[in-house]
Amino acid sequence: MVIDAEHVRAISRRIAAYIRRTPLVAAPSGGYVKLESLQLMGSFKVRGFFAAALALDHDQLQRGLITVSAGNAALACAYVARELGVSCRVVMYDTAPKLKADGVRALGAQVVPMPREDLYAWMRTRGWEREPETFIHSFADDNVMSGHSTIVPEILEDCPHVERVLVPVGGGGLVCGIADGFAALAPSVRVVGVQSDGYPIWPRALEAGGPVSLTPNTIADGTTAPFDPQMYERLQDRVHEWIVVPEGDLRAAVRELMTDVKVVAEGAGALAYAAMTGGGPADHTVAVLSGGNIDAARLSELLSG
Repeated sequence: MVIDAEHVRAISRRIAAYIRRTPLVAAPSGGYVKLESLQLMGSFKVRGFFAAALALDHDQLQRGLITVSAGNAALACAYVARELGVSCRVVMYDTAPKLKADGVRALGAQVVPMPREDLYAWMRTRGWEREPETFIHSFADDNVMSGHSTIVPEILEDCPHVERVLVPVGGGGLVCGIADGFAALAPSVRVVGVQSDGYPIWPRALEAGGPVSLTPNTIADGTTAPFDPQMYERLQDRVHEWIVVPEGDLRAAVRELMTDVKVVAEGAGALAYAAMTGGGPADHTVAVLSGGNIDAARLSELLSG
């Protein structure tokens, strides 16, 4: 799906009443940070889920919503369902952070926990087609990605001289949405995908020319989605460059964001900032801080070094 400038603006208008316009702040070491950690439910995900849910017809919406997520998309889907007055179930890894699973339940949604391999099998066999609710894919959905593109006009309004945007990548929905938005509104801007060396699945897959399987070993739990063939060509076509951040630098970035920028970031949220501060001059560069949902024990561990 190719979107044009008017489509991005139309989606922005459609979801504006349901989301926050998040701030862009200067980073002490240069460049800027887009604080999607201050978005409703603590991450960018509500943009995409509102865009997708509001595109459903009445009967589809009234069936309720179901998604699959390691955490932030689960919170977003549960929140969107509550705001639109429908039911929600979320399939989650049984190792998903307790903070996020408890948050889903607090929003009135049901958590369906699965071991990682069972969840992968459910996805491969399109298990959602056997469920009564309407499925919204947490990243490989055109409407979800269109919702994420609404970050772009906000960045351009606050930083019209932007030349490069660093984006954390899990399943790929955020970076593809942002890339589509810039292609429509400011095609000269370079979009850079960022992953940890504890789970660099997309750089490895693109280097290998196809599927790879890795075991996650990273604090960026929000980026540990499996290889999805639906996203391979999208990422190949849309992302101009990839940066793999050492896990140690990622841990340090969580601390630096707290002490220097005065914001809380989860592991995935700090990836782009780690890449920006470790990658030379950052003039005209924006790092997307995608989320801030981190539990107190993990944050305390990272802050203590």
